[in-house]
Amino acid sequence: MDDEQQNEHQVLLARILGIAVTIAVAASILIGVMSAMGSQSAGPAQAALVATPQAGAAATGGSTAVAEVDVAPTPAAGPGYPAQVRLHFETAKFELAPDATAQLAAIAEWARGDASARIGISGFHDRHGDAAANAVLARNRAMATREALLATGVPAERIVMVKPQETTGDDDDREARRVDVYPAQ
Repeated sequence: MDDEQQNEHQVLLARILGIAVTIAVAASILIGVMSAMGSQSAGPAQAALVATPQAGAAATGGSTAVAEVDVAPTPAAGPGYPAQVRLHFETAKFELAPDATAQLAAIAEWARGDASARIGISGFHDRHGDAAANAVLARNRAMATREALLATGVPAERIVMVKPQETTGDDDDREARRVDVYPAQ
């Protein structure tokens, strides 16, 4: 691949990621409005939010239906495995921080280079507020993370999405607004 083709490839990936981020921002605004209104039920707008990141998956060549597992795969650790990445999010938002791609670089490189690699992605939320809205938000955060990995060339079949999980224990709201990305067994 010559330099011009590589640049075209990078521009295409940047555009795809830009589309995914734009979708994430729009959905984030909707979540914020619904939170401000004190919605207590998962209505049609929240159902649309679950589908929105999946539309981004279709744009990147991924599946429109992303399967989730109930039980997180066991993390793989030790020599040859990258460290777990913990991405934190702003309240009621699911757009990735500007440095997220850099944080994901090592695990993405590992997944692209190892045909047996599997990456677990787990989105978390706390127990405060509407449980259904919290689960949608955690899912959208995990989907935004998945989209970022796909944009770097990680094959979709190497990503294991875990259903949203409620955090328990300490009351650190920042830890509840996170997605864990880890090498999985």
